[in-house]
Amino acid sequence: MIIGQAGGANIEHIVRDMKKYTSFEITSAIESNDRESRKDWMLRMFEYNGRKNPNNKKYQFWQQHNQPLELNTNELMQQKLDYIHQNPVKTGIVLSPEEYLYSSAKNYYGLAHEALLDVIIIE
Repeated sequence: MIIGQAGGANIEHIVRDMKKYTSFEITSAIESNDRESRKDWMLRMFEYNGRKNPNNKKYQFWQQHNQPLELNTNELMQQKLDYIHQNPVKTGIVLSPEEYLYSSAKNYYGLAHEALLDVIIIE
């Protein structure tokens, strides 16, 4: 994820809140999906890892730590953006980056009307 801050926003708080919200939503979606063949295995793994961390109520979905990297050059920013966009392709989920539903690649390929979220294009 590439994020920036505006005004008094605290990046640590943004990441914390994003992790809290998405972990709850994703694990709830898995729990309620009877068609997910890996459901029991995934929930067992999240619960196993959750028991290792006293801050959790039940599951550990995200890693506890963050390793932020300042993207202080255009080259570094482009490298990380390309890496993010290519991940679903490299893992075989899609054939091209813009096909992945949860990617900002659609925005960069001129398909913003098909994208799930508004994205500020990095130039």
